[in-house]
Amino acid sequence: IRHPEELSLLRKPRDPTKKKKKKLDDPSEDETLELEGPLITPGSGSDVLYIGPVKGSIYSSPGLYSKTMTPTYDSHDGSPLSPTSAWFGDSALSEGNPGILAVSQPVTSPEILAKMYKPQALLDKAKINQGWLDSSRSLMEQDVKENEALLLRFKYYSFFDLNPKYDAIRINQLYEQSKWAILLEEIECTEEEMMMFAALQYHINKLSIMSSENHLNNSDKEVDEVDAALSDLEITLEGGKTSTILGDITSIPELADYIKVFKHRLLWVACELSTLLCQWPEMGGIEIVSDSFFYDLQEKQYAHWMAACRLASKGKTMADSSYNLEVQNILSFLKMQHLNPDPQIITEQVTTDINPECLVSPRYLKKYKNKQITARILEAHQNVAQMSLIEAKMRFIQAWQSLPEFGITHFMARFQGGKKEELIGIAYNRLIRMEASTSDAIKTWRFSNMKQWNVNWEIKMVTVEFADDVRVSFICTEVDCKVVHEFIGGYIFLSTRAKDQNESLDEEMFYKLTSGWV
Repeated sequence: IRHPEELSLLRKPRDPTKKKKKKLDDPSEDETLELEGPLITPGSGSDVLYIGPVKGSIYSSPGLYSKTMTPTYDSHDGSPLSPTSAWFGDSALSEGNPGILAVSQPVTSPEILAKMYKPQALLDKAKINQGWLDSSRSLMEQDVKENEALLLRFKYYSFFDLNPKYDAIRINQLYEQSKWAILLEEIECTEEEMMMFAALQYHINKLSIMSSENHLNNSDKEVDEVDAALSDLEITLEGGKTSTILGDITSIPELADYIKVFKHRLLWVACELSTLLCQWPEMGGIEIVSDSFFYDLQEKQYAHWMAACRLASKGKTMADSSYNLEVQNILSFLKMQHLNPDPQIITEQVTTDINPECLVSPRYLKKYKNKQITARILEAHQNVAQMSLIEAKMRFIQAWQSLPEFGITHFMARFQGGKKEELIGIAYNRLIRMEASTSDAIKTWRFSNMKQWNVNWEIKMVTVEFADDVRVSFICTEVDCKVVHEFIGGYIFLSTRAKDQNESLDEEMFYKLTSGWV
């Protein structure tokens, strides 16, 4: 998988409401995987990387990254090429087809979904994050047993250079993780969004059953952004007409509109570069740091403003080349939620192949009958029915990324000077102090304003210093502070990646930022 620095291993969470009836080393606790099938099985919102016996034999991997070996990948499906495949040791991946990791496995029965642990609140999600393994220590050093199953997850929610041409496996693993996060309600979404996710799942399941050759690589129409810009520039120099209008690179883009917010009050808003200013009729300009104020906007207006806010949160401006792409992604996301004005096709479709109990979270199964859910899934499916397999997975991932709670990892903490436990949320660009009982955000600090962070290993306290002499100190109450330190250092490392760099990973810098004692 390209960019393996985004992944890590997580211990399987245990449902605290269920009594432990089996011993840890009971081999019947986890189903044995068959060599003929994929080495990926669903498990608590992620995929399980099985470490242990398969059909009576034990296989092991010497590691998927090495300082002395640069990974090479098949440009067709992103699978590792020889000698990269030799890293997998005696596993089925070295003998068979690594492309099996690019094939999605549908949920086959509602019983599978029912027996999985579902966190009920942010406190439960924070407890799940106690299980992240230390990237700088071996599995044996962390008491991982030979027959223990671990979750292979994208730990950092910053997916660099996600390319359908080369990342079939990576995209499928992201799709699986996002799918289970939706089904197990690890992340909140609206009812309309749930039906859209279900329609995409149904569509992906249908295409996955068909021949992969007809759908997996239908992404040739995706044109690299740089190639497209160079092509347009070449045509312009020759005096021809470009496919798109080349913008004036010396101009400063600006958005200005009257919009309704909160209690339908009229507000003038202007967005210039990365600064968002609002002005009430009776007040002066104020800076807005949240994108939650949008209220009654038209779709195109909403897309432009939301795209500007997302880029601003990343330290980018509307002059960035990704602005128009971000606008189109938001419009596509909204379009998938439209109700079809011509629903007569739905009644003609065969509904026997749809199992709504495997496509939506349990909350909606209690609220609606299966027939009602099936009808809504089929209606939403009409908006995505023409998508290729890889495009549908990409849209699912993009929709997941658009959810308000996406990309925040929670931990229980006690802040210096505080008298009670609170939540600390870590995202790719910020730290968030949150109320434990209500999950409301109390304060946000952005990494772009961070000067340094330190860890007192004796008292397990993390201290982060920001600009303007802002100092934040907290102690993690239910997890080793090393886990939080690794998240902060990991996101700082990921922010330094650039497309002009080669494929090799700066392993020394990664461990310098995440280990804490190098």
